[in-house]
Amino acid sequence: MLGAATSAQAVTLPGWLRRAVPDAQSLAAKGLGPNGLEDVAIAAGAAIGALDAVVRRQERWAGVWRQRLALAAAAVTARQAGRVEDDAALRDAVLLTRPGDFLSVGPAGLLLLAWRQLATRPAEELLTEKTLTAVLEEFGYAPDDAVVSDLADDLRQLAAGAGMVATLTGTFMAAERHGFARAFGCWLADALLAQRLGWVHAVPLLGPEAALGTGARPRRSTVSSGATSTETDIERAKGVLAAQARAALRAIDLSAEFDRRAEKLLAVAPKLRAKAADAVVDKLLSDDAIVASEKVAGMSARSLRRLFERLVELGAVRELSGRSTFRIYGL
Repeated sequence: MLGAATSAQAVTLPGWLRRAVPDAQSLAAKGLGPNGLEDVAIAAGAAIGALDAVVRRQERWAGVWRQRLALAAAAVTARQAGRVEDDAALRDAVLLTRPGDFLSVGPAGLLLLAWRQLATRPAEELLTEKTLTAVLEEFGYAPDDAVVSDLADDLRQLAAGAGMVATLTGTFMAAERHGFARAFGCWLADALLAQRLGWVHAVPLLGPEAALGTGARPRRSTVSSGATSTETDIERAKGVLAAQARAALRAIDLSAEFDRRAEKLLAVAPKLRAKAADAVVDKLLSDDAIVASEKVAGMSARSLRRLFERLVELGAVRELSGRSTFRIYGL
């Protein structure tokens, strides 16, 4: 219903949890030895539990929240691949391309499409061979059917028989074993987490952590110093758990921000007189952004531009491109 308020207050994180989640710098300084795995695991579990509460609220703004997280993940993945496109350029590559002409989005745009698949496709469909093949192609690989089938089998075994920590670390090991980069391991780990927790859609979490090291490989200094296999396994586990905890806290903080933005949009929605204003509001709450030339049933291009201008005046929507033409709007 147009103008309906958001359904619940934002999740409040306790101070001890923020203090307990180690950042990448502190882990690098202290090393990832065998001590402290239990502490990191407790912090990661608490962070994921808090995130689960956000996901299960099924807020109206959950779509734009997941897509904005996907954009952040794609930007980091693009930088890791040596590309120069930032968030705005990635958004342009996808939104300013004609519908269905996905080949024109370019390699960086395809990375955004891969992360958007994670955010928008039902979680139960993410690890099928068909989806894995499509996503791998968007990541720039050309896998044969045998590789995809072996990977899918590995993931099914992890999902069926491993605990949470083993599933998380095993996912990165499976991606590495098949020759795929850490960023794709992050994608897989997010998909498996969603399936394990029974979420309808996955939340893109680990992509921004890929550049910081999520445990896909042990540090050389640890291996060269004669560390045992058990120690390197613990190192890997601590790294991925800490990364997942940091990512969960970031996602929760962003959810609180979108809760406030959505509340503002829904508060001003009754003031909108355009016939299809409710459809535009729903789209703003579901998608990362909307092009000013978007075709909306029952609304002309001129009416849509005027509606966006009105929403910007009311402080409910932002113009995201900074351009005078080909403008893009979103929460």
